[in-house]
Amino acid sequence: MDSRLRGNDNSSENSFMHPTQFDYLSAMGIQPWQLKTVAKVEDCPSEFNFDNLRNNIAACTACALHQSRTQTVFGVGNPEAKLMLIGEAPGFYEDQKGEPFVGRAGQLLNAMLQSIGLSREEVFIANILKCRPPNNRDPSSEEVAKCTPFLEKQIALVQPKLLLALGRIAAQYLLNSTASLGQLRGKLLSYATTPLIVTYHPAYLLRTPRDKRKAFQDLHVVLKKLNEC
Repeated sequence: MDSRLRGNDNSSENSFMHPTQFDYLSAMGIQPWQLKTVAKVEDCPSEFNFDNLRNNIAACTACALHQSRTQTVFGVGNPEAKLMLIGEAPGFYEDQKGEPFVGRAGQLLNAMLQSIGLSREEVFIANILKCRPPNNRDPSSEEVAKCTPFLEKQIALVQPKLLLALGRIAAQYLLNSTASLGQLRGKLLSYATTPLIVTYHPAYLLRTPRDKRKAFQDLHVVLKKLNEC
């Protein structure tokens, strides 16, 4: 993984807490939240731009997912967005279209954004993985390790004021945490120095509509934070 984009995740230097607290929690088997360091665009080579990154993703064969994909799913939206949404991985329709969050989950996400006065064109939407896992299974640790440098570069290029993690897998990666989604919701967290809010994945909300009210509460927190930016 590009050392310019990610710090040493095992170091207490990247933690919110004093090193002694970090050691105590680690000894108890508790994974503390840790900061990640993200590159600034001005610190990166001149070829570090959206077009080249898109081409690199399209040509990637770093893991076995390239063998079964129809196409890679780069991301969509405003490359200078204040809000960046990050999900888990492409599904069947995303793999066919090459765009994140289409189909029923995408329609619900569009409605969620519209509820706070935003559209897909105003935000930037990406996934942890750029290729669809077979049968929409969870990403493996190897796939995440191979693919997330692309995501980290996208975040560095967009430089959003706020990140919204959609679902447990995206939240756990961005926060370097094993906490449940329930434990992570309802808090203003951080990815490096960028504020981060966690909510449910739209696909989960389609299966569990009773939690839509909680998701819309999360979105109003997002709106409040964006208004402060």
